[in-house]
Amino acid sequence: MSAEATSSHNALVGAAAVGGVGAAAVAAGFPAQLGAGATFDLKPLNPSSKYVKLNVGGSLHYTTVQTLTKQDTMLKAMFSGRMEMLTDSEGWILIDRSGKHFGTILNYLRDGAVPLPEGQRELEEILAEARYFLIQGLLEDCQLALQQKSEGYDPVCRIPMITSPKEEQKIITACSKPVVKLLHNRSNNKYSYTSNSDDNLLKNIELFDKLALRFNGRVLFTKDVLGDEICCWSFYGQGRKIAEVCCTSIVYATEKKQTKVEFPEARIFEETLNILIYETPRVPDKALLEATGGAAGCAHHAEDEDGRERRVRRIHVRRHIMHDERPHGHQAVFKD
Repeated sequence: MSAEATSSHNALVGAAAVGGVGAAAVAAGFPAQLGAGATFDLKPLNPSSKYVKLNVGGSLHYTTVQTLTKQDTMLKAMFSGRMEMLTDSEGWILIDRSGKHFGTILNYLRDGAVPLPEGQRELEEILAEARYFLIQGLLEDCQLALQQKSEGYDPVCRIPMITSPKEEQKIITACSKPVVKLLHNRSNNKYSYTSNSDDNLLKNIELFDKLALRFNGRVLFTKDVLGDEICCWSFYGQGRKIAEVCCTSIVYATEKKQTKVEFPEARIFEETLNILIYETPRVPDKALLEATGGAAGCAHHAEDEDGRERRVRRIHVRRHIMHDERPHGHQAVFKD
């Protein structure tokens, strides 16, 4: 049978199941007056039968008339004997609906309740079937579940892991939210660490996780484990870098160099709060941008403003430089 003939046959049988032979004739494209007394190879359902075979969109179901008429639904109207039901040559009643969730429909008719899926798409599909078959209780259950999903907060926190500079630029440019990036890569170290560096590196990572949860949905947090720094925070707003906090430095202990990792918690908090002014798509107040270093300083001439590159606050946390008492010209010593 061709696809066109199959489609016409399905429409014919579906209309016959719901509206009788006359409706089937109209659905098949025949004049309404030809429907009287015509069967089109369909046979009436035996009214004394307790069992029903249903073909719902190709999904086969075997159930009882008692189940189908248990609640006041369209199925009760179809199988209560008030209208003639037609079957195919094998005794199947065809219903032109998706059979994906018809098992759920039958279970609800049997028990008066049914477990609903978690996914919104599946809930909407069951809702459509409940509305079609006029199953009021199931319809209300689906509507309530969908309402609870829309009102509930989904605490999923996703943190992109940057794999290349190109990907980093793409993420920052495409994101409408402020972006905070933590770069931590121990493989960049050439020297031994100072005594507190390992603890401070872990503190930076833990603070990143806490901030990502605290500002989830407002700020996009990303991690970079391939960059050229050991530990560095970057803050972006409206597609450009606003500030940077580098937490590593090289210090001198006796005759050897060491890598020192700091944990400037207050500075990181401050820059995270500053970046929130870029949360909305509107252009932030110019005075506020200048106060936080996000905009270039005032210029005497307009053409100088246009040509000036936007400034980035770079905070390098490597201080505590103490000069010894040696003669002038000797190298200063960085002490941990």
